[in-house]
Amino acid sequence: MDALWPKVQTFHPQLWRAVCGYELNPALREDLLQEVLLAIWESLPHLREPAMLLPFVLRIAHNLGASHVRSAVRAPIQVSFDGSLHDVADASGIDSAQRQWLFQALATLPINQRQPLMLQLEGFDYQEIAAMLGTSVENVGVRLNRARARLKILYGKEHAP
Repeated sequence: MDALWPKVQTFHPQLWRAVCGYELNPALREDLLQEVLLAIWESLPHLREPAMLLPFVLRIAHNLGASHVRSAVRAPIQVSFDGSLHDVADASGIDSAQRQWLFQALATLPINQRQPLMLQLEGFDYQEIAAMLGTSVENVGVRLNRARARLKILYGKEHAP
């Protein structure tokens, strides 16, 4: 067992939120989480800077999540959202209705907007997000602005008087 594996296990809430951002179906979400954990396990020996473990594991999670969505687009299956099944570790002070809305709204965003927004929600700054996604800081800013604008429009449509 890799010496860093116990530390990876402490990142379970972040990994779970990442997986929830890509998959609403509970069974497929569990499969995706297992796939992410396996990829992390296999990749740990290649980590050069142990201090960068969290960005390393989240990059793996988001890359696999994006691949998962791309493959799901080829065979779309509509799954209704069941808030009781969509539990999220460490809810960060938001109620279940807000959490439900957020995950449904995130699912409507294109991958190139969803990824940086989810990473920003985890507390990463533009430079860290750019490094994880392999893009420029400016591009991260553009993607985040577009994602926030789209979420504002969605929120306005759903909460209009």
